[in-house]
Amino acid sequence: MHWKDLDVWKDSHKLVKEIYKVTAVFPKEEIYGLTSQVKRASISVPANIVEGFSRNTTKEYIHFLYNSRGSLEEMRYHILLAQELQFMSVEEHESLEGKAEKVSKMLNGLIASLERKIK
Repeated sequence: MHWKDLDVWKDSHKLVKEIYKVTAVFPKEEIYGLTSQVKRASISVPANIVEGFSRNTTKEYIHFLYNSRGSLEEMRYHILLAQELQFMSVEEHESLEGKAEKVSKMLNGLIASLERKIK
């Protein structure tokens, strides 16, 4: 198995690409602010899945999955703020939030599964 085979990675990778599309129209003065922050947080989600998958132990893998989950929650805050600042529509926010919720549930399931293995 490869990390590219994980559904949670696939969905989080798609989410990053959608974040890039949505943030392309954010105000130019936000390029080093909110735009950068939401992109960085979103990229960190699949990147931490990859890094954890590539580690030597299940315990390390779980650690990186928790990092991924933290980054996902950070991204969720950023998109909420972006919607409230009217940088994105309510519909765009709801769509992204729904996809983020799905990734969150998948991460939680993977973490729980791996934690059962090490007990």
